Amino acid sequence: MKAVLDACVLFPTVLREILQGAGEAGLYEPVWSDRILGEWTHSSAKLGPGVQVVAEGEAALFRAAFPRGRVAPQPAIEARLVLPDPGDLHVLATGIAGHADAIVTFNASDFPGHVLAAEGISRRDPDGFLWELHSRAPEKMAAIVERVRAKAESLSGQPVGLKPLLKRVRLFRLAKALAG
Repeated sequence: MKAVLDACVLFPTVLREILQGAGEAGLYEPVWSDRILGEWTHSSAKLGPGVQVVAEGEAALFRAAFPRGRVAPQPAIEARLVLPDPGDLHVLATGIAGHADAIVTFNASDFPGHVLAAEGISRRDPDGFLWELHSRAPEKMAAIVERVRAKAESLSGQPVGLKPLLKRVRLFRLAKALAG
């Protein structure tokens, strides 16, 4: 399965690291464009000085991890598309050109199901997407999430509970699946 990761799901570190870990484990194949990664790194600047530089380094690691997932700009595809937010046309065009099965995004209203379905693509919220990956490979997903939790704990120097960590990034179903 191939999935475009919208910039909004790359912004939260925990969510991005879980999605990246699942891709590295071969549970799906990330599809991305330089513009999507640029939107993520640019939006990180609002978190404070130096944060964008860190995000750009993380984006470079993402590019290196998934070089086959890169899709070049697609102005001809974008020109024929209509979405509620024209700023998202490049995301759908990336999905079409990259033969993606889904776009993983929090922005449901920006990607109407009927428009995506006409292109053979579905819209997936990150929680449902990761829950599905967990249902297919529970041991792999549990290990990925535990690595992310342990890293968060190491960086904070304090205990980090799994359920609160996942709930902070709106992964409610995944949190429940991993707790049970």
